[in-house]
Amino acid sequence: MHFTKDHEWVRLEGDVATVGITKHAADALGDVVFVETPEAGKSVTKGDSFAVVESVKAASDVYAPVAGEVIEGNAALAGAPETVNADPEGEGWFAKIKVSDADATEGLMDRAAYDAFLSSL
Repeated sequence: MHFTKDHEWVRLEGDVATVGITKHAADALGDVVFVETPEAGKSVTKGDSFAVVESVKAASDVYAPVAGEVIEGNAALAGAPETVNADPEGEGWFAKIKVSDADATEGLMDRAAYDAFLSSL
């Protein structure tokens, strides 16, 4: 698993990246009430907004940690957005992206680096 400074995570399996927001982000948002995930077929560029998450506190963009083509958005979140709070780094994933770059996770943090980053905030 790799992480961004914007609190997204990515799990790469072969050329497919599963993407979501971290527990830290979910906790900071509070109760998630709406999630808009990307449609299959959408091209995303690393760093671009590709999803939206709304909570009782705020609405936030979710940024693509990798570039590629969305092959699946997590449709289950439309009916159960609270899954993002309950299991942000598991069933609360936002999208699966077929990555276009073999070095997709280059420049992202591993868990230890992300934890160190959080402790510096």
